[in-house]
Amino acid sequence: MPNTSIEQLQNMISELIMSQKETDTKFKETEKLLNQKFSETWDMFKETDAKFKETEKILNEKFSETDAKFKETDTKFKDTDRQIKEANALFTSQWGKLIESLVKGDLVTILKKQGIDVHDTSERRKGNHEGVNYEFDIIAHNGSEIVIVEVKTTLRANDVRLFLSKLSKAKIWLAEYKNFKIYGAVAYLKAEEAADIMAMNQGLFSIRATGNSAAITNSADFIPICF
Repeated sequence: MPNTSIEQLQNMISELIMSQKETDTKFKETEKLLNQKFSETWDMFKETDAKFKETEKILNEKFSETDAKFKETDTKFKDTDRQIKEANALFTSQWGKLIESLVKGDLVTILKKQGIDVHDTSERRKGNHEGVNYEFDIIAHNGSEIVIVEVKTTLRANDVRLFLSKLSKAKIWLAEYKNFKIYGAVAYLKAEEAADIMAMNQGLFSIRATGNSAAITNSADFIPICF
């Protein structure tokens, strides 16, 4: 009986050892499997990270291309805007010269009809007085009077205000006329903001270019202001 008990004990121990070995083997297999899964997962993370970086690179390239196109488009818009402004300036300048030519051709005649006996005209009187640049478009003159004409394609209220300011300084800027009677006139193709009425109310001659000539639009009883 004791021998049987010892044998049983030995068997039990043997079974425990076998069970432990089996468990250890399963742990190792499990550890190996986990390591393999971790390795696969890590490889997947690396692959995903590489794809993210590649995607980021592509997006950055696309953004750079888009930004470059926006800049190019902006440059083209600015260039187009500049060309339009230059064309408008040229158009305005050419119209201004045409109106000046029309006004100058009739100016002596129409002013004589208003009782101002001018004989001839000069154009584009420019100068600088104490650092201030000035320019008068047309000046009609005789020995004691001059009429200074401001020419505009489109006459606006602010043009009249600025011209009146220039006229108030004319005897200072044009010293040779300091003892002359000075009158003012605005000549235009069209008027906005009732600028022609404003000019007449301020004592200026109003000269409108029409067709191939120019005519004074002031009333018959108009009396010009003398500067």
